[in-house]
Amino acid sequence: MKYKTRKRYETLGELRFLTFSCYHHLPLFNNDAIKDECVRALDDARKRTNYRIIAWVIMPNHVHLLVAPSLPQCPVPSFLTYLKAPFAKKVLDRWRKLEAPILRRLTDRHGKLHFWQVGGGYDRNIDSEDEYDEKFDYIHLNARRAGLVDDPVDWRWSSLPWYLGKPSVLPLD
Repeated sequence: MKYKTRKRYETLGELRFLTFSCYHHLPLFNNDAIKDECVRALDDARKRTNYRIIAWVIMPNHVHLLVAPSLPQCPVPSFLTYLKAPFAKKVLDRWRKLEAPILRRLTDRHGKLHFWQVGGGYDRNIDSEDEYDEKFDYIHLNARRAGLVDDPVDWRWSSLPWYLGKPSVLPLD
């Protein structure tokens, strides 16, 4: 099987808008404890790579991030590995231990388990203030657009509460 690949441009000083999805776009983040674990993984990856997280949201089947990479020390693919691999291993190990039925849906035809959709996800360099504003708002309004909350500040798995001075599960720099 051939997967889509996307050319990534590692440009000093540019922000990046990243989106990555759960395997087969399944709602693997429907459990609050899994969303909380992803927040911990995001915080750990941020600290390990010296990335600045500008905006973020965890949705039922995908994650959006707006980040300031620490280039050239840590290109975006390395950051994503620090974030996604340990998180996926932890969740999948837990599901194996519980013999969770979802494992059947996460196993490919070769018997390999996946949490994340195969491929690089969506990766876009942000090179204008208008594009920054659009992505910043897009991230923070995502939960309302998806019908998860009436007021986007009520979605606790987002950076919006932090920006509005509310309690946040991931304080930003």
